[in-house]
Amino acid sequence: MESEWGSAESTSSICLHMWFNSLSTPIPSLVEEKALRLFKLLHRTRQEVFKNDTRALEAARQKINEEFRNNQSETSEEKINELLKIASDVEVILRTSVIQAVHTDSNKILLLPRKDLLQDNIPYFDKPTKKHES
Repeated sequence: MESEWGSAESTSSICLHMWFNSLSTPIPSLVEEKALRLFKLLHRTRQEVFKNDTRALEAARQKINEEFRNNQSETSEEKINELLKIASDVEVILRTSVIQAVHTDSNKILLLPRKDLLQDNIPYFDKPTKKHES
């Protein structure tokens, strides 16, 4: 199933590239490259964050494609940069804040954090100790 989505992403990225090339007001290639890079990054993040959850994978795929499709007629570079900033923020939030959970019992949930979400636990001290100077 992953390969089907991979081909859908390739088709979508080709469409995105074709859309940028068909605009009446040319957009600088740097903006086009950034948009394509963010589009692909969002899809890679989606695949990692929602791994093994076909409903969430499909919903996220549709939402990413829909948002890029809905704004493809935008010609204002300022508005495009604003939209790209939003897309970048969404990618960071997905990557750093989403944890998968599975219902294991009627009142129990098993959390499945990804390795990149786990951090070392640093103990809190009310009174920090002073470092000794050598």
